[in-house]
Amino acid sequence: MRGRGEHVKPIRSFCIAVALAGTLATTCVRAQEPTSMLEQSQEGSVERGLDDLPLPSQDSQQEATTTEEKSSLREAPVAKVNPTNPIHTDDQEGKQSKRILWIIPNYRAVSTNTYLPPLSFKEKFWLASEDTFDYSDFVFVGGLAGVSMAQKSEPSLGQGGAGYGRYYWRVFVDSSIENYMAEAFVPAVTKEDPRYYTLGKGGFIKRTGYAVSRLFITKTDAGNNTVNISELAGSGAAAGIGNLYYPAQSNPWVKTYQRWGTQVGLDGVFNILKEFWPDINHAVFHGKY
Repeated sequence: MRGRGEHVKPIRSFCIAVALAGTLATTCVRAQEPTSMLEQSQEGSVERGLDDLPLPSQDSQQEATTTEEKSSLREAPVAKVNPTNPIHTDDQEGKQSKRILWIIPNYRAVSTNTYLPPLSFKEKFWLASEDTFDYSDFVFVGGLAGVSMAQKSEPSLGQGGAGYGRYYWRVFVDSSIENYMAEAFVPAVTKEDPRYYTLGKGGFIKRTGYAVSRLFITKTDAGNNTVNISELAGSGAAAGIGNLYYPAQSNPWVKTYQRWGTQVGLDGVFNILKEFWPDINHAVFHGKY
């Protein structure tokens, strides 16, 4: 019996050891389960929190971009006025209107202290067309034709209604050719500016002298002063072309010179009128015209 009990003891000890090992293993597993579940819960919460965060919308991005652009615009320096647009002072006394007394075209006059970009050939051509086919030009030509007929400058053209018609169309052609030559074709070749830039300051004699001098001095497209070839040569060419449709003369050079002098003289008168028109308009008509 004693030998048998000695054989049972090792078996009993082994069973007790196995039971203790199983109990310890179960306890460790149960102790680890809450930790793993807590970690998984926390990780899930973090993922759900990231998913639930609102993403910036496209509108918000656009608003942010607009705000940044506005901010940059406010911080940027103010740009100067583009020279393609006229720049002038607020002095109303030197401001030119498109017409004088609502009748006489004043398209070529430039207000005092105004700087303009150069004209293209198309713009110069259009400027000449405005002067040529303006409704007031037909009235003006009619007056010149009447004066010429009254002076019998071309006796062979006759008198009366028929004679007046002969004078009229010739004076109109004179004026048209002179406008296109002096304001479009010649300036396009010589790179000159056909516009009249008002002086707008100084006494009567000074400003009158300036207006007359513009018959001989003008601005280039680059803004520099130069000899006014457009006026002198353009008017001369128009006077010479007139010999093609005026009656033959024993001395055609005399009539050519007379027509040239008439055209240049009229342009001088209009320069003076343009120079002082802003003052007249301001003083007499209070800027209404």
